[in-house]
Amino acid sequence: MTPPIHRRRPRGFALVPALFLIVIVGALCAVGLRMTMAQQQTVISALQQARALAAARAGIDWQAYLAINSSGTCSGGTLNLAETALAGYTVVVTCTVNSFVDGSTTYYSYTIASTATTGVYGTSDFVQRVVRATFTNES
Repeated sequence: MTPPIHRRRPRGFALVPALFLIVIVGALCAVGLRMTMAQQQTVISALQQARALAAARAGIDWQAYLAINSSGTCSGGTLNLAETALAGYTVVVTCTVNSFVDGSTTYYSYTIASTATTGVYGTSDFVQRVVRATFTNES
Protein backbone atom coordinates (compact mmCIF):
# COMPACT_ATOMS: atom_id res chain seq x y z
CA MET A 1 0.00 0.00 0.00
CA THR A 2 1.31 3.41 -0.93
CA PRO A 3 1.26 6.22 1.52
CA PRO A 4 -1.35 8.92 0.84
CA ILE A 5 -0.06 11.97 -1.03
CA HIS A 6 -0.69 15.17 0.79
CA ARG A 7 -0.94 18.17 -1.39
CA ARG A 8 0.79 21.15 0.05
CA ARG A 9 -1.23 24.25 0.12
CA PRO A 10 0.46 27.05 -1.80
CA ARG A 11 1.89 29.56 0.63
CA GLY A 12 2.12 33.28 -0.16
CA PHE A 13 -0.82 33.23 -2.57
CA ALA A 14 -2.58 36.02 -0.62
CA LEU A 15 0.56 38.17 -0.75
CA VAL A 16 0.03 39.22 -4.40
CA PRO A 17 -3.55 40.56 -3.94
CA ALA A 18 -2.53 42.20 -0.64
CA LEU A 19 0.38 44.04 -2.29
CA PHE A 20 -1.87 45.01 -5.19
CA LEU A 21 -4.42 46.43 -2.75
CA ILE A 22 -1.76 48.33 -0.81
CA VAL A 23 -0.38 49.89 -4.01
CA ILE A 24 -3.85 50.88 -5.27
CA VAL A 25 -4.93 52.36 -1.93
CA GLY A 26 -1.63 54.23 -1.66
CA ALA A 27 -2.04 55.65 -5.16
CA LEU A 28 -5.61 56.75 -4.41
CA CYS A 29 -4.44 58.45 -1.21
CA ALA A 30 -1.69 60.28 -3.11
CA VAL A 31 -4.16 61.49 -5.77
CA GLY A 32 -6.62 62.62 -3.09
CA LEU A 33 -3.92 64.51 -1.22
CA ARG A 34 -2.74 66.20 -4.40
CA MET A 35 -6.30 67.25 -5.28
CA THR A 36 -6.87 68.61 -1.78
CA MET A 37 -3.67 70.64 -1.95
CA ALA A 38 -4.63 72.01 -5.38
CA GLN A 39 -8.04 73.04 -4.06
CA GLN A 40 -6.46 74.76 -1.07
CA GLN A 41 -4.06 76.65 -3.37
CA THR A 42 -7.00 77.73 -5.53
CA VAL A 43 -8.91 79.05 -2.54
CA ILE A 44 -5.85 80.86 -1.17
CA SER A 45 -5.16 82.39 -4.59
CA ALA A 46 -8.76 83.60 -4.93
CA LEU A 47 -8.60 85.18 -1.49
CA GLN A 48 -5.31 86.93 -2.29
CA GLN A 49 -6.76 88.23 -5.56
CA ALA A 50 -9.83 89.59 -3.78
CA ARG A 51 -7.58 91.33 -1.25
CA ALA A 52 -5.44 92.79 -4.06
CA LEU A 53 -8.59 94.17 -5.69
CA ALA A 54 -9.65 95.75 -2.39
CA ALA A 55 -6.18 97.26 -1.98
CA ALA A 56 -6.24 98.70 -5.51
CA ARG A 57 -9.69 100.19 -4.86
CA ALA A 58 -8.36 101.72 -1.64
CA GLY A 59 -5.66 103.39 -3.73
CA ILE A 60 -8.32 104.84 -6.05
CA ASP A 61 -10.33 106.13 -3.09
CA TRP A 62 -7.24 107.64 -1.46
CA GLN A 63 -6.16 109.49 -4.61
CA ALA A 64 -9.73 110.59 -5.43
CA TYR A 65 -10.07 112.11 -1.97
CA LEU A 66 -6.75 113.95 -2.37
CA ALA A 67 -7.58 115.12 -5.90
CA ILE A 68 -11.07 116.42 -5.09
CA ASN A 69 -9.79 118.31 -2.04
CA SER A 70 -6.83 119.89 -3.86
CA SER A 71 -8.74 121.48 -6.78
CA GLY A 72 -6.75 120.69 -9.86
CA THR A 73 -3.65 118.94 -8.56
CA CYS A 74 -3.07 115.25 -8.66
CA SER A 75 0.21 113.69 -7.59
CA GLY A 76 -0.12 109.93 -7.13
CA GLY A 77 2.12 108.02 -4.79
CA THR A 78 2.74 104.72 -3.05
CA LEU A 79 0.74 103.19 -0.22
CA ASN A 80 2.21 100.48 1.98
CA LEU A 81 -0.86 98.99 3.61
CA ALA A 82 -0.50 97.74 7.17
CA GLU A 83 -4.08 96.91 8.12
CA THR A 84 -4.76 93.28 9.00
CA ALA A 85 -6.51 92.09 5.83
CA LEU A 86 -4.35 94.12 3.44
CA ALA A 87 -1.01 93.92 5.24
CA GLY A 88 1.84 93.29 2.82
CA TYR A 89 0.22 94.88 -0.24
CA THR A 90 1.98 97.73 -1.97
CA VAL A 91 -0.25 100.08 -3.94
CA VAL A 92 1.23 102.37 -6.59
CA VAL A 93 -1.15 105.12 -7.68
CA THR A 94 -0.73 107.36 -10.72
CA CYS A 95 -2.94 110.29 -11.51
CA THR A 96 -3.37 112.71 -14.40
CA VAL A 97 -5.58 115.76 -14.47
CA ASN A 98 -7.14 117.68 -17.35
CA SER A 99 -9.00 120.94 -16.97
CA PHE A 100 -11.97 122.10 -19.01
CA VAL A 101 -14.06 125.23 -18.90
CA ASP A 102 -17.84 125.29 -18.97
CA GLY A 103 -19.07 128.84 -19.11
CA SER A 104 -17.19 130.73 -16.44
CA THR A 105 -16.37 127.65 -14.32
CA THR A 106 -13.25 125.50 -14.60
CA TYR A 107 -13.69 121.80 -13.95
CA TYR A 108 -11.10 119.06 -13.64
CA SER A 109 -11.14 115.56 -15.00
CA TYR A 110 -9.00 113.04 -13.09
CA THR A 111 -7.73 109.72 -14.42
CA ILE A 112 -6.37 107.47 -11.69
CA ALA A 113 -4.66 104.08 -12.04
CA SER A 114 -3.99 101.99 -8.95
CA THR A 115 -1.79 98.86 -9.00
CA ALA A 116 -1.79 96.61 -5.93
CA THR A 117 0.86 93.88 -5.62
CA THR A 118 2.08 91.36 -3.09
CA GLY A 119 4.61 88.55 -3.26
CA VAL A 120 7.54 88.08 -5.62
CA TYR A 121 6.97 88.02 -9.38
CA GLY A 122 7.34 84.52 -10.78
CA THR A 123 6.34 82.72 -7.59
CA SER A 124 3.00 81.17 -6.68
CA ASP A 125 2.26 83.82 -4.06
CA PHE A 126 2.52 86.78 -6.47
CA VAL A 127 -0.74 88.67 -7.00
CA GLN A 128 -1.32 91.92 -8.87
CA ARG A 129 -4.49 93.86 -9.63
CA VAL A 130 -4.89 97.11 -11.58
CA VAL A 131 -7.93 99.37 -11.25
CA ARG A 132 -8.54 102.53 -13.26
CA ALA A 133 -11.07 105.29 -12.66
CA THR A 134 -11.98 108.56 -14.34
CA PHE A 135 -14.10 111.24 -12.69
CA THR A 136 -14.64 114.97 -12.54
CA ASN A 137 -15.11 117.46 -9.73
CA GLU A 138 -18.35 118.76 -11.26
CA SER A 139 -21.24 118.48 -8.84
